Parts: sequence; C-alpha cells; structure tokens
Amino acid sequence: MIERLVPARAAGAGIRTGLRWKLSAAIALVGALVAVALSLVVHNAARVSMLDNARDLADERVRIAQRNYEQSGRLNFPNIKIDDPGLPTSLRHKMQEGRRATFVSDRPGSVPDIWAAVPVKGGHVLSLHTGFTDRSTDILNDLDQALVIGSIAVVFGGSALGVLIGGQLSRRLRKAAAAANQVARGESDVRVRDAIGGVVRDETDDLARAVDAMADTLQERLEAERRVTADIAHELRTPVTGLLTAAELLPPGRPTELVLDRAKAMRTLVEDVLEVARLDGASERAELQDIVLGEFVARRVAAKDPEVEVRVVHESVVTTDPRRLERVLFNLLANAARHGKPPIQVTVEGRVIRVRDHGPGFPENLLADGPRRFRTGSADRAGRGHGLGLTIAAGQARVLGARLTFRNVRPAGAAEHIPAEGAVAVLWLPEHAPTNTGSYPTMP
Repeated sequence: MIERLVPARAAGAGIRTGLRWKLSAAIALVGALVAVALSLVVHNAARVSMLDNARDLADERVRIAQRNYEQSGRLNFPNIKIDDPGLPTSLRHKMQEGRRATFVSDRPGSVPDIWAAVPVKGGHVLSLHTGFTDRSTDILNDLDQALVIGSIAVVFGGSALGVLIGGQLSRRLRKAAAAANQVARGESDVRVRDAIGGVVRDETDDLARAVDAMADTLQERLEAERRVTADIAHELRTPVTGLLTAAELLPPGRPTELVLDRAKAMRTLVEDVLEVARLDGASERAELQDIVLGEFVARRVAAKDPEVEVRVVHESVVTTDPRRLERVLFNLLANAARHGKPPIQVTVEGRVIRVRDHGPGFPENLLADGPRRFRTGSADRAGRGHGLGLTIAAGQARVLGARLTFRNVRPAGAAEHIPAEGAVAVLWLPEHAPTNTGSYPTMP
C-alpha cells in the first residue's frame, strides 16, 4: 500500500470546534432552559399561594366584621369600611347578587391590592382593602434570588459536566483517529479498539471495531493482490529471460534489434513489478551505512549521466542505505529525462536532495495523490512508461524512513492555470536512522 506523499489541498475551510465544547454548550443550554422554566413555575406558584392566603385572611376578617356589625350595628374592626366608593366594579356586581367575595387588583409595577366584601342588612356593603404585605414581598424577592442563583449554578454545573463527559469522549475519538491514521500509513499491526482502551462499551467501541474489521479486510485484499502480482511476475521472469537469450542468438539485423528491445523492456517491467510487490509487503529492510551525501550523489549522477548538473550547497554525513538511495535517485533522474526537458539539475543541501527538470511539470493527480502504479498521468508529461518508476522511488524512500514530495515550478505570483516551468522532486532524508521502519545497520 503506497502512502500518500503529498497532502491534498483542503476542499474548503470551516470552523472547527471540539466535541467537549459542543456537548458542554448543549448541556448548558438545556440546563438554562429547564432552570428558567422551573423558576417561572415556582415563582408563579409561590405568588399565587401567597395571594390565596392573603385573600383567605381578608375574607375571614370580613366575616368577623360582619358578625360584629350585625350584633352591635357598629364597625369595630380595623380597616373595615361600609359602602366604600373605591370598591372594584366586578366586586360590586357580586355584592348586588348577595354573595360574599374577594378580589385581587394586580397592577403592573405595583403591589397587588386585596379586596374582601360582604353584603349586610339595609343594602350596605362591608369591605376590607389591604395590600400585599412587605413580608410577603420580601419572601418572594428572596425566593427569586435563590432561583436565580440556583439557575446559574445549574448552568455552570452542566457546563462542567459537559466538559468532563465530552473530554472523555473526545479523548477516545482522538485516540481512535490517531490509530486509524497509523493504519492508513501502512502500520497493519495497529488496532483502533486497543488504542482507545477503557472498559466502557459504547458507540465509540462499535466504531473502533468496525474500523478494525475494515482494515483487516482491506489488508487481506491488498495482501492477496500483492501475492498474485508477485506470483505472476515471478512466473514471467523465466520465460522472459529465455526469450531474451533466444533473441540474442538471432542473426544481426533490424528485426533482431526490435525483438531484443521489446524483450529487454519486458524484463525491466517484470523486475519492476516484483520490486513493487516486495515494497508493498512492508518486509524490506534498509542496510544502513554512513555516507557523505553530496559526494555520493555527485559520483553516482556523473556515472549515470554526465550532462546532469550537480550542485552541493551544504555537505552532510547521513546514515542510510546507499543501494536504495541510488535506486531512488536514478528513478527520479529517469523520470525527469523521460518526461521533462533539459537541463536537469540535482541539488544537495544538507539532508535534502532536489531533482529538477524544465518540462511541463507533474500531472495534477500525481501532486494530489502521489505516484500510483500503472497510472502515468497526462500525455504531455507521462504518456510513456508504466508509472512504476516513481512508485518504486516512493516505496524505497519509505524503507529509508525518508519523505518524497513533488511540486511544479511556476513564476512567483502566477495563477494555477499558468503552465509550469518545470518539475521538482524533493527527497528529505531523516535525521536519525530509520529504526521505526524495521531497518537495521550493516554489521562491520
């Protein structure tokens, strides 16, 4: 499985928020709505209860005043009036019906007025007019204050709980994402379920198990594909070698040259396919040695193609596999010579090797997805070949623990549609020996 070497361009920008904050905000919002609703219900229930108590008390006083008035003919109860002109109209109508009644006059922004009235003999009306007591108002204000404090506590407590729960879930998802990325990079022994750990069984575990099952299935299919490819290439090696040997025995002439050329091309293709199959198997190991990078590159390039310009900006000593590094370098040079235009330039700067040509540039699909076998891209740069050269270079770079990137050269500030002025392949060698790839140093 070939790792994606060049990150794809972002399809679009968006606001990224963590799961813990989303969950915290949701819990806080629900808590605030519930707290406000309960506060309103409790406030109204307490107010209605206090008003009912005040009305019952006023009604009891009016009845006592009624008995005293009917017995003595005098008003001997505090705040009792007879035929009060300020009696509310609705209460006056009930008195005309001969009913004892109470009434609450609730005016916005003021203390409620409580009325109680009863008809007496002679067509008169005894009434009591009181207001909502200061003590009741203070109790209601204290209750409102307690409700506000409780609501704020619920909101902050819900937010803290959301952060706690969301943080736990977010950590599990981040671990799952990290493990999935490791699987995507070709680390087949990584399991998402083992990475998230914990004893909780929830949807995260279901997702992790599904990803592990998918990775196992894909790995089996890729391994089967690799084995089939390797077997076919291996079976073709013997007849192709025999064909090449037989072609060399043919009498000299143009037909013989054509047969030899095609036979050599077929042998090269078979060897490349076998190499790709070995690299896909992730069993290759680098034999590490210390080399002077600039001198090594200059000597190898001069032997391969003296016309290629080599420039060493900064010399360095690196620990790598010379044979595999040479393979990567030669494949990049072959790709530049085949699909680009001269001059071809190789630059060594520290641990970085750049190979540049002055052709039409790399195809967009290669820049986005990296090299793929048997996909040669557009006809103007990669119309010939089998797409295995850069694939092998990328695989060998991975064995070295190096990073291989591709880009096109355009004038400064030029738009994307402006034709490229060349292609650059950059090999970034690691600072340390690639032990994490399973490589091992050569024994002296």
